[in-house]
Amino acid sequence: MKRFGMMMVACLLAANLFAVGNQPTTEKEKINVNINVTKLSNYLKLNGKQQEEVANICTYFNDQMYRASSSHKNQKKLLQQAVYGNLKLMKETLNEKQYNQYVRLLNVTLQNRGIAMD
Repeated sequence: MKRFGMMMVACLLAANLFAVGNQPTTEKEKINVNINVTKLSNYLKLNGKQQEEVANICTYFNDQMYRASSSHKNQKKLLQQAVYGNLKLMKETLNEKQYNQYVRLLNVTLQNRGIAMD
């Protein structure tokens, strides 16, 4: 029961942290993943150095997602590269507990935006 409660809190935070809109993304829409770094930092309990690195990673991730959404030929591949690149950078920056929380948040966010990572 405690795990279920924690998962629900994580889902609610993910919706508040990342969701820009609640409409599914179509291939023709520009994908905009604006991440509120302050809320993310508070949720993950980041230290000063981590907060700076996460802010840079989030900016880079948003740029990569925009680039991927602008592509007409290989959008799915670029989206996948952006997400996995983001996860790789976050894994290097965050500790194991923080990283696990971040992965859950990102997963919920992508699902809410209608982005499937098959």
